[in-house]
Amino acid sequence: MKTNKRSFSGLGQLLIPLVALAILIVFNIFRDISFFSIDLRFNNSGNMVLTGNLVSIIDSASELAIIAMGMTLVTAACGGQDISVGAVGAISGAVFVKVLQGMGAITIGTMLIAFALCCLATIVFKLFNGMLVAVFRIQPMIATLILYSCARSIAYWINGDATPQLRNEIISAIGKTIPGIPVPTPIFAVILVGLLLFLIFKFTSLRLYIQSVGINEGAARLNGINPTRIKLISFILLGVCVSVAGLIGVCRLGQLNHKTLLVDIEMDAILAVAIGGNSLGGGRFRLSGSILGAYIIQMLTTTLYAMNVAPVNVKAYKAIVIIIIVVAGSPVVKNKLTALWNRLRSGPARESARKEGVS
Repeated sequence: MKTNKRSFSGLGQLLIPLVALAILIVFNIFRDISFFSIDLRFNNSGNMVLTGNLVSIIDSASELAIIAMGMTLVTAACGGQDISVGAVGAISGAVFVKVLQGMGAITIGTMLIAFALCCLATIVFKLFNGMLVAVFRIQPMIATLILYSCARSIAYWINGDATPQLRNEIISAIGKTIPGIPVPTPIFAVILVGLLLFLIFKFTSLRLYIQSVGINEGAARLNGINPTRIKLISFILLGVCVSVAGLIGVCRLGQLNHKTLLVDIEMDAILAVAIGGNSLGGGRFRLSGSILGAYIIQMLTTTLYAMNVAPVNVKAYKAIVIIIIVVAGSPVVKNKLTALWNRLRSGPARESARKEGVS
């Protein structure tokens, strides 16, 4: 019976998001099958691009999926969430634009330099959060509340109240599509970040260390793992994710607006982690679950808009559906489902044993 329980638990972490995704797909099939249609059309620049709700969902959720990956690592290592990712993303975008403006011409070289500097700045701010959490033992949500409150003001100090315009083919290619490639570029950014983290976990023991610290910090320390270092590394990786998301956000719009860049993405990122079957109390994690959670949130949003739900009401409907998904994936419900699964599997075994005894 122990084997059956393990197999159910292994499936269970992704069971809830997969069921939620299946429900959304079936609902849209019956509501309007054209929801899933994909076309190849010319955009305003005369390039062939893929269009359709599915493409829009995968494209629009790119920033959320990238930040959700970083949020998963911080959650797993620290047992709490960083609620400043959107606000720090505004700083990242502000630094990126400021450096580009200072360098004059926008080329691939200047773009790389600007991104490297904005990435460095973001990591510094994330290390500030990490120090409060790992060294001073402040609860993550409280520690990150500081930058959640003031980071957009810092972005304002960097660029002022202006909304600098970035009209350039390279900017457009990063935020939208590369000429000759019909797939939106932000989708490749998600794949690239996911591949980077996959390689880090494959060739190092970081995944094991993060999970060990999140499950039992004291036991991890006794086994030679430095919890403070692991927590800081998780915040550094989150900083890289925030930088990439900020870059996409700026390039997607072709301008910087520190008030709206990645606004409210913090809560969606936390929900993506939870919907993906990851424990918000730390420990074991699956990046694939968080990515799936991000796409579920975006698919739900797109479905509501397709049903002509007023934008002011979308958040309320999303909240209702997400509460159902999160409750269904809670430990209490999972334990009850596991117990039910074990009873169902043990029933035939007991019946078979009874018949053998009678014979």
